Amino acid sequence: MVIITSNNEKELPDAFLRRCFFHYIRFPEMEVMRKIVDVHHPGIKEQLLTTALTRFYEIRETPGLKKKPSTSEVLDWLKLLLAEDLTPDDLRKDGTNVLPKLHGALLKNEQDVHLFERLAFMARSGRN
Repeated sequence: MVIITSNNEKELPDAFLRRCFFHYIRFPEMEVMRKIVDVHHPGIKEQLLTTALTRFYEIRETPGLKKKPSTSEVLDWLKLLLAEDLTPDDLRKDGTNVLPKLHGALLKNEQDVHLFERLAFMARSGRN
């Protein structure tokens, strides 16, 4: 038995797929993600984790994203947040702070960064 995983970035050939058993695994909800994070970053402060995961899931649900950040990206982002000793307040979203600190760990293409920059601009414009 061979197990092959795919993140749907590339289309697999029909002849290959006909020989496969397909099983879809839904993206982990926040409680499952907490358990995953605990394996990689045990002892992370609860308030930082809650704030970071809240921002992460908000970003994932942003309409128009070309590549939603995945588990790997959130783990890398948390590693950077811990290394920089950032606080939950550093991550909170406000009218001008649509892009989170160290967002390069989460957003992996220029189109998605520009999307968030436009959202930030629109948020600032709407306040004036």
